[in-house]
Amino acid sequence: MSYIDTPDSYPYRWYLRPLLFLLRRKSGVLSAAVRLWGRVPLAFLGFLWMLRALERRASPLDAKLRALIRTRISQIEVCPFCIDLNGSRALELGVAEEKLFALAEFAASPLYDEAEKAALAFAEAITTTGRRVDEELMVRLKRHFSDDAIVELAALVAHQNLSAKFNTALGVEA
Repeated sequence: MSYIDTPDSYPYRWYLRPLLFLLRRKSGVLSAAVRLWGRVPLAFLGFLWMLRALERRASPLDAKLRALIRTRISQIEVCPFCIDLNGSRALELGVAEEKLFALAEFAASPLYDEAEKAALAFAEAITTTGRRVDEELMVRLKRHFSDDAIVELAALVAHQNLSAKFNTALGVEA
């Protein structure tokens, strides 16, 4: 449930209805987040387009790393819906449960390699209010990632922050 109820009879725009039909058919139900995004159709389509661009197979960022980053941001933003969704995605991609459970302590965990630690530290620096990306962190990132990958990483973090903040603002739960 969320703070704003969107009934099954909500009059979604005609051009969203086929997409919503497919999403409902895939999982049997529309999540509260999808119902809410559907109220702002152009923003929803933009959100989905960016999601597709960031989650493509040809991304310079490994799919497991993307799922871990999305899950960590979800933890920081305290978004139960996002934690569930992104944590499940990480497990589907083959991330070990113990690694996922150690995510909040990634910096000190031997389960994470240096590239993962740098990317997750970057995600935390962008997500945490009052923190900034400094030169030292950028040097760490550049040891493991190309400039294009770092730009994509920033976009991924921004997209997940958008999602988590949207869901927490409107009370979307798991």
